[in-house]
Amino acid sequence: MQFSSFGEQFTGPCGTVQLMDDLGSAMAGDAPVCMLGGGNPGRVPQIEARCAELLARLATDDNAIHRLFGSYAGPAGEQRFIAALAELLASEYGWAISERNIALTNGSQNAFFYLFNLFGGRWPDGSEKKILLPLAPEYIGYGDVFVAGRHFIANRPSIEMRGDGLFKYHVDFETLEVGDDIGAICVSRPTNPTGNVLSDAELAQLDRIAQSRGIPLIVDNAYGLPFPGLIFTGGTPLWHDNIVMCLSLSKFGLPGLRTGIVIAREEIIDAISRLNAIVNLAPGSAGAALTAPLVESGEIISLGREVIRPFYQRKAEQALGWLREALGDYPVHVHVPEGALFLWLWFEGLPISSAELYRRLKARRVIIVPGEHFFPGLEGDDWRHKRECIRLTYSQDETSVREGIRIIAAEAIAAYDEATG
Repeated sequence: MQFSSFGEQFTGPCGTVQLMDDLGSAMAGDAPVCMLGGGNPGRVPQIEARCAELLARLATDDNAIHRLFGSYAGPAGEQRFIAALAELLASEYGWAISERNIALTNGSQNAFFYLFNLFGGRWPDGSEKKILLPLAPEYIGYGDVFVAGRHFIANRPSIEMRGDGLFKYHVDFETLEVGDDIGAICVSRPTNPTGNVLSDAELAQLDRIAQSRGIPLIVDNAYGLPFPGLIFTGGTPLWHDNIVMCLSLSKFGLPGLRTGIVIAREEIIDAISRLNAIVNLAPGSAGAALTAPLVESGEIISLGREVIRPFYQRKAEQALGWLREALGDYPVHVHVPEGALFLWLWFEGLPISSAELYRRLKARRVIIVPGEHFFPGLEGDDWRHKRECIRLTYSQDETSVREGIRIIAAEAIAAYDEATG
């Protein structure tokens, strides 16, 4: 069957589809799979128990059940949640924020589809605007969300080598160029795939650049602050009316409820609401209705700080130890795990591509994500580094993660040894 240009673009091969196909296949099969490739959060017992309590309370309230399942929310989303979040952020951080600065979407991916098409692509005057990603690598899901074409410019990072097999990316401000063709700047914090956390100083400098150019700075906090708080190094959330902050309930532990949150100036929220009405009629209410009491009490922040962050930080340290044990003296570097739920491995001088390593691992029922997919905006760049990296998640059960790391190390070592004879 032949499709329109829109259909051709959205039904063709892409990294996001590959990732979700692998995730679905792994979940559906009977044979064990070491699923280290997805962004699925781990099972945090305290969070699951707290959500079960909230769900049980909702089940006894006829009005709540009707609000949850039996009626549309407004196009901006569930109002009790939005009002509570505005009040929490104003009291916690002193932000000049109201309900008119918040809209919900059906997950973060939905939000970025809206935002990138609002600020990138073809403009009414015939010009084309691009989204600047100042710190590559960046999130795999950004790459294919434009209605037509791909409109990204990305900047290579500077690389700081640290001891004990670690390295860290930094924004290379000396090479960063923000021309008139840039419609918005976007960063994730912590960064998916690397777990990098931009410093407060880096974020403030990007904010100054965006303001000087009269363009928004979009900050993807799906893993970050103020919740779920998956930042191990500290950091201060930043928002004002030139910043578009994106949050999510997925990494709080509710990915199946598809709840994205956009915090921005009123004109942007109005645009998001209109898009919601056209595309979805209204965003789903389940996640917002379930967690509204946590937002009203501020517990959503304290649970992140006291439960979620320690859970993942322990798992990150554990996985890093297994990697060091398995890889020994081979030239493999790990990005400093500063947040999120991933480790980013750089196999320096790898004699095969990370795509080939992915295929070999998949044959052994270990799923990772090859690094090539994480460089939107650098597709034509022949930087070898892009083909030497992989992302793995340490969020799943310890047996799968440890066995997966063992097999990853074995395949990488075999590739190095084959090349040296």
